[in-house]
Order: sequence, then C-alpha cells, then structure tokens
Amino acid sequence: MLIGVYLANFTKRRALEREISIIGEAMNKRLKIDSEIPISYKKVIVALRNKVIHAYDTIDNELIWKIIKKDITVLLLEVSLLLEIDG
Repeated sequence: MLIGVYLANFTKRRALEREISIIGEAMNKRLKIDSEIPISYKKVIVALRNKVIHAYDTIDNELIWKIIKKDITVLLLEVSLLLEIDG
C-alpha cells in the first residue's frame, strides 16, 4: 500500500491506529511485569498508544505510515525472538 492510498482511506487509517493502540496497551501491560524486556522503543510504543487513544486529533499520519513500513517489522522480529526464548 502506498502512502497516498493510506492517507486517502479513512477506514484503513483508523483500523491501523486501532491495531497500534492494541500493541501499545499490550506493551504497557508487559512493562509492568518486566520493565527490562529487550524491545526497541518500548516506551515510545506506549506513548504512541496514549497519543492514538487520547489525542487522536493530532495524529501524524506520516509517522504512522513510517511505523507501518519500517518499525513493525523490527517489533515482529524482536517479539518472535522472545517467543523462541520463552517457548
């Protein structure tokens, strides 16, 4: 999906914001159990969740797009590695 398509589709933007908020909530709960969990930008993930939930009118769509295109892949890899260790 190109950024223009993303920006033009309100429903997809809101759906992705919802998924980001769920990830942020899960990270927040996990940090309460183990604040040293080896996840990059863990506090940024929680802060973004808070912004999506509480300040939705100031969401930077280009930042969300960057997260989708770049950062989610890193998070997926880190979580996969943790699951291998714990599993």
